[in-house]
Amino acid sequence: MDIRALAFDTGGTVLDWHGGLVAALSRTSSSRGVNLDWHAVANDWRRRAMKGIVGQTQPAFNMDDVHRRTLDETLDEFGLQALTPQERDRLWRAWHELDAWPDFPPAQAALRKAFPVVSLTMLPTSLVVDVSRRNGIVWDAVISCEMIGVYKPHALAYATAARWMALEPAQILMVACHNFDLNAAHKAGLRTAFVRRADEWGPEGPPDPRPNMAYDFVVDDFGALVQAVLANR
Repeated sequence: MDIRALAFDTGGTVLDWHGGLVAALSRTSSSRGVNLDWHAVANDWRRRAMKGIVGQTQPAFNMDDVHRRTLDETLDEFGLQALTPQERDRLWRAWHELDAWPDFPPAQAALRKAFPVVSLTMLPTSLVVDVSRRNGIVWDAVISCEMIGVYKPHALAYATAARWMALEPAQILMVACHNFDLNAAHKAGLRTAFVRRADEWGPEGPPDPRPNMAYDFVVDDFGALVQAVLANR
């Protein structure tokens, strides 16, 4: 297997968006005495945001814009219309303050000793910069679909990333916890690695916790990914 670089989905594969959003929602609403199922609120926000960005081509907006718009929709859905513009802005900014899954930074650092490692993400460039600095993550490059103008799982997103890296698609290992991303990457000619993130959606569990096709690697955590990839150099 001629792997020359690794590309990581970032939103759910690297970042604990659910835990970060639940904490932000809880903080914002505690002073109001509001008690809701914040797991459900966070997941509703995430679903709306994904629906608004996945597969977009040449949009006049990025995922930050979608997060802000869909936040208002989610707050309306759960009867939280009373939140002020300042409170809404703090919630929106929570995306830029997310923690990485604890097993990711050391694994990424180990892999980066052997390969170029990039973020290939639908998240805005500024968001990836912010969370990477927060979590001590050093990428060889950040390739945001915002830069390409075409969003995953569109085939052009993967092809453009490969071209920008001066590699053949089959020389790139796409790492994600989402079948839709890996299926599209496989179709575009990339190698694929499924890393389970059982807690991505909180107690509800992820919508696709198991691989739905034969990927090159299927592992339970990033430590296992390091061992598997380095063993196949």
